[in-house]
Amino acid sequence: MGAHAGRSTDLHYERITVNPEYFFTRSADTSVVSERASDDTESVTCGCKVGRITDEHELSDLDDQLVRYWTDRTEERYSTRDLAEHVNQQVLASALDDSGLQYRDGEVENTYRLLTDDDVSSGTRVQTRKELEREGIPIEAVENDFVSHQTVYNHLTDCLEASLEGPSDEERLERGRDKLGALRNRTAAVTKDTIEQLARNDVLAVGEVDALVTITITCEECKTQYTVRDLLDQGGCDCRSGEE
Repeated sequence: MGAHAGRSTDLHYERITVNPEYFFTRSADTSVVSERASDDTESVTCGCKVGRITDEHELSDLDDQLVRYWTDRTEERYSTRDLAEHVNQQVLASALDDSGLQYRDGEVENTYRLLTDDDVSSGTRVQTRKELEREGIPIEAVENDFVSHQTVYNHLTDCLEASLEGPSDEERLERGRDKLGALRNRTAAVTKDTIEQLARNDVLAVGEVDALVTITITCEECKTQYTVRDLLDQGGCDCRSGEE
């Protein structure tokens, strides 16, 4: 979502980074803790998951942001995957605010990446979760509030009645990315399960394992190699970049 950095949620950053990957400092000033409204008469925006977390985390501008970012006709338009990350990062930021933590620009995004990115090792992900739990953040509840891009799409079209003229090239790329990502995840899961089963049966001598699957795409015309992510993100091979 580098192209959308200018639209990141306005947050209050005041800390000094200590660790290169994960770092938060508890503020001595309890005024940084966001105060949740206690008005029980306020109703949920709608009945879906996005509506519920919008109400629970007091993300009052979220619906307007989702519609505006999704229907933007410029190249700054968000895909539904971008929107899901936007929602989830706001949920995470809300939990950090509630726990009284201060954070610098980019730390919410980095922490979210450590919790969710496929390229992050399971050990790093577990360490990040433990760090958050030690700070009093109910990380399991926070992660349960994370939404998928399909959930965001359903909220946009069913609850907010937003629509596009048709699937954009970016949406088609997202669908392709989803299919390939699911295939990679299944391959990694089956591989890890098979190795662990062999180890349990004393057929293979190995400690705790993790499986990472990387797919390389080679352009047969210029022999340049790409990861699936890089190829999809840049929209094609460099040797075709000058073609209309």
